[in-house]
Amino acid sequence: MAGKGTPAIAAAERAGIAFRLHEYEHDPRSDSYGLEAVEKLGLDAERVFKTLVADVDGTLTVAVVPVEAQLDLRALGKRARMADARAAERATGYVTGGISPLGQRRALPTVVDESALAFDTIHVSAGRRGLELELAPADLLALTGGRTAAVASRR
Repeated sequence: MAGKGTPAIAAAERAGIAFRLHEYEHDPRSDSYGLEAVEKLGLDAERVFKTLVADVDGTLTVAVVPVEAQLDLRALGKRARMADARAAERATGYVTGGISPLGQRRALPTVVDESALAFDTIHVSAGRRGLELELAPADLLALTGGRTAAVASRR
């Protein structure tokens, strides 16, 4: 795993959970990092989740939703809005497109869309573009101290 280590991978290893890494060559011209992972790794899009950071009444909050869905900001709070990208990067320690729900510089409140519970494992960013972490939704929730809610909207 030399050269692939990220804080997300370190967090999973420290916790002793079962996980798998999936790597692909990231194309910087790609419009959607999550959909690029689906395509290049041949994954089921319903099992690949993107990590978004929202500002909920002044508190940065991580939302983990399927890549083909949009975050329903109203489900997070009345005055929820997407966080500024620079603020998200500073708080998490990751760059946009590589933000992982695990191993963040500052642990943020985390909400995982309830659709994740339908699967034995899901895929989330492993902390850099082109690297996905496959793990059980229950492990993701345990490691982030997160909760589930209906926060995805499909349009």
